[in-house]
Amino acid sequence: MLNIGVLNQGIVIDHIKAGGAMKIYSYLNLENLDCSVAIIKNAKSSKMGKKDIIKIEGTLENLDLDILGALDHQITIDVIENGIIIEKKNPKLPERVNNVLKCKNPRCITSVEPGINHTFKLTDRANGVYRCCYCEQAFDRR
Repeated sequence: MLNIGVLNQGIVIDHIKAGGAMKIYSYLNLENLDCSVAIIKNAKSSKMGKKDIIKIEGTLENLDLDILGALDHQITIDVIENGIIIEKKNPKLPERVNNVLKCKNPRCITSVEPGINHTFKLTDRANGVYRCCYCEQAFDRR
């Protein structure tokens, strides 16, 4: 059994769909932080079967966690202080996201013009559906 140490201070991003941790690592720009990061892939989960987990050590005021709601709204975020979970968060679905989701429509202006932001708006909060602001293509989470 794999054993990753307990965090004294930091956050744990839990309930990530199996295989999704590296995408979240990239979107949060964790490679640019000067802190310890542990990525656990395909951990056993009674609720999900398999899941990924990211543990980030240290103070993280500058980390934008709002985008996690757009990437995977099932994620939970545990804030750790003195080795104890002081807060559990479920990210909210942001109304708009820029350069997080990518439009897959080959005729969309974002596909043919370099440098244009991929901007999506939330159109169905109940189902977590985002649509491209330029071509109205729905974002497919698969």
